[in-house]
Amino acid sequence: MKEYKVLEVKKKKAERVMNEMATEGWEVVSVNYWYKWKICLVVTFSREK
Repeated sequence: MKEYKVLEVKKKKAERVMNEMATEGWEVVSVNYWYKWKICLVVTFSREK
């Protein structure tokens, strides 16, 4: 079984956040750009539970 986590990340911090999550066993599943009220990346992670 997998678990998922969705985070909003500012572009400048995205690489750091993805590397930190990887050390905890998370893998990036998708990245979307969102700019309705604020500009950010929406990153979805998954890992085995």
